[in-house]
Amino acid sequence: MLLGPPGAGKGTQAQIIAGRLGVPAISTGDIFRANVSGQTDLGRQAKTYMDAGDLVPDEITVAMVKDRLAEPDAKAGFLLDGFPRTISQAEQLRSSLDELGQHLDRVLELVVDEDELVRRLSGRRMLVDGEWVQRDDDKPETVRHRLEVYREQTAPLSGFYEAEGLLAQFDAIGTVEEVTARAMAALGQSSGQSDDS
Repeated sequence: MLLGPPGAGKGTQAQIIAGRLGVPAISTGDIFRANVSGQTDLGRQAKTYMDAGDLVPDEITVAMVKDRLAEPDAKAGFLLDGFPRTISQAEQLRSSLDELGQHLDRVLELVVDEDELVRRLSGRRMLVDGEWVQRDDDKPETVRHRLEVYREQTAPLSGFYEAEGLLAQFDAIGTVEEVTARAMAALGQSSGQSDDS
């Protein structure tokens, strides 16, 4: 599982690490965006919270993640990105994994200075109708609110997983390759090594 504030690079690292380990990267962010762009009922509900920089409620999130972990490609392992986000979700995840006969092996926490996070996030742009625009949830004031919500609700997971002996923290500032090398080292693997388990 990857833990870290918005803008820490979890999505980028999730794809690389999952590829190296041969497991699926499961991102609630991707699930939410797919539902929002598809204008599903869940997507419309989630968008209200996402645009305000708030967390999507547990009942929406947990159901989606639980279903995803039960899919065949996650049986041999998976990498979670963006879930759990609260102690309550972490406890529900543990129960869900117990039911599926699975468990977490390691929780990697990406550590980044807050000013760097604001710089990264408020500088992001996406191409819409041939024009580069800023996402609503990447405006500086919304970014600060998202980081505040993270500190209050998600940062306590660090202590939760440390108490379970699962936490490994590492510096997430540097090139993508440098950060990946630190992540793989925290997993006890060289950055080029592949593992199917």
